[in-house]
Amino acid sequence: MDMALDEARAAGARGEVPVGAVLVQTGVVVARAGNRVREWRDPTAHAEMLVIRAACGQAGSERLAGADLYVTLEPCAMCAAAIAAARVDRLYYGAADPKSGGVAVGARVFAHPQCHHVPEVYDGIGAAEAEAMLKAFFVERR
Repeated sequence: MDMALDEARAAGARGEVPVGAVLVQTGVVVARAGNRVREWRDPTAHAEMLVIRAACGQAGSERLAGADLYVTLEPCAMCAAAIAAARVDRLYYGAADPKSGGVAVGARVFAHPQCHHVPEVYDGIGAAEAEAMLKAFFVERR
């Protein structure tokens, strides 16, 4: 999660919402990224989507069996659906997202019967630091 927080800080420094993600397979960091939505003018360029794309490219497969995904913020519905589609085994996230979350609040993607794969979910990892970073980012912009 420390690496994901580093990616979030870097995203914030670029003017992006400070969210970072790291994907690990068999104990090896396969991909890491921070949000690039504004920079790339791409609404799908969330940190989770970027690491899933990179890891799938490296694996030569759309499935990431055995993968652990660390994210500083609860994934939105789009990212949660991608996590399920990629068959990520475990999701660890920091701050809850009561406005746009797709895991514990809102869409609750993994609870839907149409969700064919449900990862193990662990929340609250590094939450205080992730929350503080997000709050500071939005205070500066309002």
